Amino acid sequence: MCGIVGFTGSQSAAPILLDGLKKLEYRGYDSAGIAVLGENGIHMEKAIGMIKNLDAKIQGGAAMSGASGIGHTRWATHGEPTDVNAHPHMSNDDKFAIVHNGIIENYAALREELKEKGFQFKSETDTEVIVHLLDLYYEGDLKKAVMKTVARLEGAYALGILCAEEQGRIIATRHAAPLILGVGVGENYFASDVTALVAHTKNVVYLEDGEIADITPENITLYNELGKEVEVKVTRIAWDIAAAEKGGYEHFMLKEIMEQPHALKSTIEPRIKDGEIVLDDFNLTDEDLKKINKVMITACGSAFYAGSVGKYVIEELCRIPVEADLASELRYRNPLVDEHTLLVVVSQSGETADTIAAMKECKARGARILAIVNVVGSTIAKLADDVVYTWAGPEIAVATTKGYTTQVAVMHMLAVYMARRLGRLTDEENKALVEDILQFPSLIQRAIDLNPNIQTLSEKYHGYNNLFFIGRNLDYAACMEGSLKLKEISYLHSEAYGAGELKHGTIALIEKGRPVIALACYERLFDKMMSNIKEVKARGAQVLAVVLEGNRQIFAEADDVIFVPRTNPLFNSLPEIVPLQLFAYYVAKANGCDIDKPKNLAKSVTVE
Repeated sequence: MCGIVGFTGSQSAAPILLDGLKKLEYRGYDSAGIAVLGENGIHMEKAIGMIKNLDAKIQGGAAMSGASGIGHTRWATHGEPTDVNAHPHMSNDDKFAIVHNGIIENYAALREELKEKGFQFKSETDTEVIVHLLDLYYEGDLKKAVMKTVARLEGAYALGILCAEEQGRIIATRHAAPLILGVGVGENYFASDVTALVAHTKNVVYLEDGEIADITPENITLYNELGKEVEVKVTRIAWDIAAAEKGGYEHFMLKEIMEQPHALKSTIEPRIKDGEIVLDDFNLTDEDLKKINKVMITACGSAFYAGSVGKYVIEELCRIPVEADLASELRYRNPLVDEHTLLVVVSQSGETADTIAAMKECKARGARILAIVNVVGSTIAKLADDVVYTWAGPEIAVATTKGYTTQVAVMHMLAVYMARRLGRLTDEENKALVEDILQFPSLIQRAIDLNPNIQTLSEKYHGYNNLFFIGRNLDYAACMEGSLKLKEISYLHSEAYGAGELKHGTIALIEKGRPVIALACYERLFDKMMSNIKEVKARGAQVLAVVLEGNRQIFAEADDVIFVPRTNPLFNSLPEIVPLQLFAYYVAKANGCDIDKPKNLAKSVTVE
């Protein structure tokens, strides 16, 4: 949530900052602001609502002169979305301006202490205590003031700092919140996401927790939390700004749905060598793997549903008990975790706050941590013992599509990889599973091509306020993601249930005309699903069924049908979700929703 950017160089800073903030819109925000340091001190402008409001207020940046500056998109956590609460925040003497991502947990005590010292607060935010602490500790040495300030802070922060007495200089630092530096020629940057940087540079530095970056147009100097200089390690970004543009599609989400075959190819092909799954970054020895007596999978949102798919497949192939836990629940209970537990952590951004906390809790108890993430250098990737990157490429739409399917693909590969090393698969079984995995990209393309009527179906179903998804086994795991996709971008109430639970209360909600989306691709339980479909039909439900290509029995009961290409039954949920993504997209479009930036949602949930 929120986004921050910073720039110092020879160009006018404001237009560059505006452009960076626009690239970060997908993270979710309710206000935006910019502070620029010029010859006459710091000039700050803020506006609630969309960035276009700020853009108009400062005439695209022309109304703000200065070659160094910071910008912010705010998601309200402390105080309502107002101009006053928007970032940046300035000190009482206008000497300092800061932008901040994260939450300062001890801000209330700091606020009272600072008030007693005579500092006046204008906003309701936790952030304002930081700028006053800087003013309190500044005695001509900006780095020292920053070190003293962050030593007082408890919680998460990524900070960008301007000082009116330090022309051309900005300071950036972080703890438990993402922050990336951009390295240019005669100009340098920082941002909370690489997306804001790639239009200007492909050379980046991933800031570590506790590090302080002293940034001028010519140099970036890094210091650790003790103030000692550390090496600057520059990484080259493999993709460019074109990858973050719509490429002719109306929305990023539709573009990213259509990119899934290519994303899966990038995820899978480098990891299959001579007919075997090879996970070079999973360094657990065969001996250590055989000591694992439990696998736990933890994540939030769609990543959790990808983990739920993984639970079924790993358990089936490896014959090891597998739990799938919401990270927001796992972090607050007393889990049975020890050195014989493998914790699989799933996150697109690698910065999900609840997931990081659950991960730390289990690691402290001795668990081996395997992370499945998309963002290289993210917090989760750094904390894990082993990392498997999904290599999905940048995902701009808030509602994940290719991020989810590449996570599921990695889950499938992990299951086969572990089962092979545990001796659970014969050569023939392994060969068949690997060949099926290699077909995932074409399978997804087939799932798209099979259903040209999705948009027409969406016109039929978009007007309903309440929908239900039902399924069993892997179909149930896919149900949960399909339902989430629909509710988060179309704002319709949608719930997913295990179809066997219908008689245990849910069926009371089925009435005439109620839409029920029935996933029936797990053929081992198809007859039971048909019984469930008959139950809801008998009560007047309108059924949209999702079945395997070639299934004709379904026409006896379903009102409408979506077909899914056939594959190994363990892998059905991967092609199954794609038409449901398209269905959600077209329903949201028919309802006139902001598809790429749904209300109240953010791409990267970096606070609890």
